[in-house]
Amino acid sequence: MVAKLEYHAPIDIIGDWLQFRATRNAGAAFGMGQGLTIVLTVIATAVVVVILRLARKLNSLPWAIALGLLLGGAFGNLTDRIFRAPSVFQGHVVDFIAPKHFAIFNLADSAIVVGGCLIVLLSFLGLQPDGTREGDDDGDEAAEDEPAAEAHPAGATAAGESPAGTGTAVERDGGPVSAGATKAVVEPARTEPARPAKRAGDDHAVESGPDAGHTRIS
Repeated sequence: MVAKLEYHAPIDIIGDWLQFRATRNAGAAFGMGQGLTIVLTVIATAVVVVILRLARKLNSLPWAIALGLLLGGAFGNLTDRIFRAPSVFQGHVVDFIAPKHFAIFNLADSAIVVGGCLIVLLSFLGLQPDGTREGDDDGDEAAEDEPAAEAHPAGATAAGESPAGTGTAVERDGGPVSAGATKAVVEPARTEPARPAKRAGDDHAVESGPDAGHTRIS
């Protein structure tokens, strides 16, 4: 591509509205940042490393596309920085897409811009690189708490346990009582012995008057 375009007349793609014309760019995308070649090289290297580390956690196709575009664009320009003239890490990127009334750029620049815009859109929509959405974690935690609340309703006590706050354990069937707790042994209800039946002829007369309260047996 460089050999066919550099030092040759521009190639018209859509009249003079879009041409292929090779030029050397020491700066960033669209000709910005001239004179910052080394800084841009370091930034591109960092972007490539970060994306490669993040790729292991990817579980979302839109994020994979976005980071793939960003990685391809950064790596494409980085190779020009390393291997092209004038020197290593100071090489000039070759731009060749020349729209009318717009800066000249290359495919790597386009991939970086599209990938960056897509990342912003995905972040705005709340989609995470692992495929989840913001707020899903809170919903999962709430769903996990509901069964726990149903399994232990307020005020319910297990066998051998006292109501909350009393500190007293009830002993049942000889079971163990928690250490430090006060035993409350459940005793069976007491019954009174049966009274003997009254024999025939035993009449009790209760007098009233001055001798009230004395029983006369007749």
